[in-house]
Amino acid sequence: MDRAWEADPPDVSSARSTGTLQVRPLADRTGWQAAGEVSLATRTAWERALDRLALEDVEVCHLELSGVTFVDVAGVSALAVAVQGLPEGRRIMIEQPPAAVGRVLDMFWPDLPGVEVVAR
Repeated sequence: MDRAWEADPPDVSSARSTGTLQVRPLADRTGWQAAGEVSLATRTAWERALDRLALEDVEVCHLELSGVTFVDVAGVSALAVAVQGLPEGRRIMIEQPPAAVGRVLDMFWPDLPGVEVVAR
């Protein structure tokens, strides 16, 4: 895995601030650590991280989200789509996500194979 990246800054004409998202490879296991917000302004960086995570050739990929303060429904949807695209037998372990991530997954994808949420 290579260097971390940050989402492009939101358009300065935007009426409100939407934050940033930083994504870095984990040092001790295969996966990524994210910090910031997953929203419209950071969606490209989020989807890029999920795409790269899905390409890893390991049984379990980790996605550590303890530094994420907000994930919108579209961000959880992108996560579910990435999980659905994993080869059989592979899974993504979501570690310490904001509570909304687990709730939205349970609400819209209650029996989604390939994802394990380890709550705070």
